[in-house]
Amino acid sequence: MVDDASFSDGGEAPLHLQALDGDDLQILSALAQDAVFPITEMAWQRGKRRLALLVNRFRWEDHDRARKAGRAFERVQSLLVISDVMRVTSSGIDRNDTETVLSLLSVSFQPGEDGTGVIDLILAGDGAIRTEVEALDVVLKDVTRPYRAPSKSAPSHDD
Repeated sequence: MVDDASFSDGGEAPLHLQALDGDDLQILSALAQDAVFPITEMAWQRGKRRLALLVNRFRWEDHDRARKAGRAFERVQSLLVISDVMRVTSSGIDRNDTETVLSLLSVSFQPGEDGTGVIDLILAGDGAIRTEVEALDVVLKDVTRPYRAPSKSAPSHDD
């Protein structure tokens, strides 16, 4: 019998996850929650049918271990890539304001016909990025070593 993986199994290994169904995407969304990124680090590559974001992801998989050990919380730079994108729209954000830093709250998928659907990136402050996709294919990949979270605290949603 094989047990399910847990956050603690991630340890110090960089994440490289792919979501191909709704259950996978829920896990990926939880790990990407509270990632922050400058609006300039978002690229819609129409010819490659891909939306790519370079985000500074809070390492939720290390949260409990860091808290128990009394050490600093960590972030890591990660690529969040949505493939098979047919169209990208946004609301509640000014894409021309290059000073804007966005905070990702969740990633969700609403299936359509024949495997198509819509992936929504919900942002803090009532912003959203919507991608219409031919199929669900999202990758989250850590691309740097973890670094001490500048805020020295874990994100909180107590409001």
